[in-house]
Amino acid sequence: MKIDPAQHGWMTAPETLAVMSALGDARFVGGAVRNALLGVSVMDIDIAVPMPPTESLARLKSRGINVVETGLDHGTVTAIAGTHAFEITSLRRDVETDGRHATVAFTDDWAEDAARRDFTINAMYASANGEIFDYATGVEDLIAGKVRFMGDAKTRIAEDYLRVLRLFRFHAWYGKGEIDAEGLRAAAEAKDKLKTLSAERVQKELLRLLEAGNPAPVLRVMAATGILTELLPGALSLPRLERLTEIDADNLSARDAILRLAALLPDGDNDAAHAIADALKLSNADRTRLEQALSGEKIPAQLAARDARRLLYRIGVARFCDKVLLQWAGAPKGAGVLQFRMLLEMADSWQRPRFPLSGRDVMQAGVAEGPDVGRVLAKVEDWWVGGDFAADEGACRDQLKAVIEKDQA
Repeated sequence: MKIDPAQHGWMTAPETLAVMSALGDARFVGGAVRNALLGVSVMDIDIAVPMPPTESLARLKSRGINVVETGLDHGTVTAIAGTHAFEITSLRRDVETDGRHATVAFTDDWAEDAARRDFTINAMYASANGEIFDYATGVEDLIAGKVRFMGDAKTRIAEDYLRVLRLFRFHAWYGKGEIDAEGLRAAAEAKDKLKTLSAERVQKELLRLLEAGNPAPVLRVMAATGILTELLPGALSLPRLERLTEIDADNLSARDAILRLAALLPDGDNDAAHAIADALKLSNADRTRLEQALSGEKIPAQLAARDARRLLYRIGVARFCDKVLLQWAGAPKGAGVLQFRMLLEMADSWQRPRFPLSGRDVMQAGVAEGPDVGRVLAKVEDWWVGGDFAADEGACRDQLKAVIEKDQA
């Protein structure tokens, strides 16, 4: 089997050709090869070379290509050519591993390098002209949708316990049918080792898993083996997640990992959302979004247009859409489809109206600078919002006067 470079622009891009030419005996490896064989987009271009990283550095620099020493001890450098980054790793073998880190030695043996990789579908290489080098059953497994460890599953997992999660993530993306039995047994036996991994590594794998077309079947297997509880303790709503993935597909929406994580968690349980955000070390933005999506008022399918506009003004388009999608996913299948879709369309076209008054207007009306300014302004704004934003500046000023007079009475 061969990849036709003419069908893959990333292979024939000037930047790619320049890096491959500088390195000489280099091959594409891993995801780029796998995705090219499947005919899906290639995002990251990884390259393997049968030389130590110092030589890779020297060759790239001699051609004027910028290089970042991203992981020299493990044989990895990153070449920056144009706007593209290429991760270049020397062929290696593991000398010692502890389930989290590995001490490696460099080699020029392609088969030895392949043997230490996680799955057969990730242990394929391709030359610059597209020739495939498969040192196991990678091509066969890729076609069959089998995600199998290279060699003994227990050994591969013991080298890096993150591979427990990678088994499920790759099956969710590329697998067909049942998860490989040997791999599943080995993963279940090592589930207690997940607590030794950094939260950042676990977060990355879990969010990538949630971005699969339909992660729910794999998550059910993880739940049955007790692995999911190690990551997300507490009651989870797998049916709501599965329904959300169907809605995503029907609406041709992007697969949103944070929203899908929210779909798993109970509404209104701030403690659960907070605990998960802590356990996964989510960014501040993702933490806030997760907690806000699950807190506050729910949005029913029958929400009146006037009330929808009020809510859009109060919580913003992004949070409004998150809450609509979660309620849609939690509703009985087929219920409220038209109404939920109309709410999303309203949000998509909605433009936030500008409240015509400011704190300066309140002070000019006679309220002394201080907390009363904000309190009075909020009362007028609430009146304006309650009137569906119809009042113009003059009417708002009249209401401001009325509020002040009432306060002074």
